[in-house]
Amino acid sequence: MLYWPLRDRGTGSRRDQNDFKKKKARVPGTGTKRLQTNRGQEAQMYKSILVPIDLADTDLAKPAIATAATLSQTWNGTVRLLNVLPMTPVMLAEYVPADFDSQQRETSEEALAIVARESGIAPSRISGVVRQGGIYHEILEEAATMKADLIVMTSHRPAMRTYFLGSNAGHVVRYAKCSVLVVRH
Repeated sequence: MLYWPLRDRGTGSRRDQNDFKKKKARVPGTGTKRLQTNRGQEAQMYKSILVPIDLADTDLAKPAIATAATLSQTWNGTVRLLNVLPMTPVMLAEYVPADFDSQQRETSEEALAIVARESGIAPSRISGVVRQGGIYHEILEEAATMKADLIVMTSHRPAMRTYFLGSNAGHVVRYAKCSVLVVRH
């Protein structure tokens, strides 16, 4: 962390604040900047960013994608878009085609590819994945699989029912092992 206390605990004297000040340093060959402390330690922030999106409401995901694009450009990181498909209920299984799940997956992968192209992020720094299962469980699993540094997700303004029941964003915030940025829509 880049912080400094104003006083030492034992002596009461001011700390040498120059030792903790941030400096910008150019990364050789890239032209990008990274933060460094005076001690030469590089501040590594968000190298891998996970952005879960609902393809049924892509307008809701646009602020999260824009935020992830800015952060990935700043820290020269990668972005992975995630769409979670719900499990097909057993009661409906006999009424849908046998390849229903694979059709849904293909459609979702195509839609993710379109969202990735429209995001403005370089193709080498963005990818997409489709998972099937419970929404917050699959988000947490994908974050663990890719060793995400940050999850950026959009959430509606809280309604009275979400204060009591919780939401997918709430579960992700509570149980994620990495930082979570919730962008309000």
